Amino acid sequence: MQKELVKELLDKALDENESLFLIDFEIKSDNQIFVVIDGDKGVSVNDCIDVSRAIEHNLDREEEDFSLEVTSAGVAAPLLIPRQFKKNIGRKLAVKLKEEAIEANLEDANEEEITLRWKAREPKPVGKGKITVKKEAVIPYSDIVEAKVMITF
Repeated sequence: MQKELVKELLDKALDENESLFLIDFEIKSDNQIFVVIDGDKGVSVNDCIDVSRAIEHNLDREEEDFSLEVTSAGVAAPLLIPRQFKKNIGRKLAVKLKEEAIEANLEDANEEEITLRWKAREPKPVGKGKITVKKEAVIPYSDIVEAKVMITF
């Protein structure tokens, strides 16, 4: 399977709907093509169908047999690229770092880092008991082991 041709068809399909973007793309040795997409406004079944058709209808099964799977990044899937973080500004994330885990609101995201804000209970500076303090952290993507959107009902 010609990876360059499939990637070109995939890029063309994504260019037709600018709110969609690529998360993962792989062609296995047995010509299984896997594509994972996400969208600034979410991904519909029709979005997956459109991307699938744009690829499948431009490949010749007579020439080479293949299977094709186009899926969206699921709600429980980790955030992997800056564009995913940007689309989730304002939502609560569970972020695992090398040294700690944080549950916080995603306040900002750019190409290098994210900004998180949360409240934490800490011991009082003087006396017994705890107080609630507001915290903020700017975290480079390189320090993030895993980040997921926390779904609340």
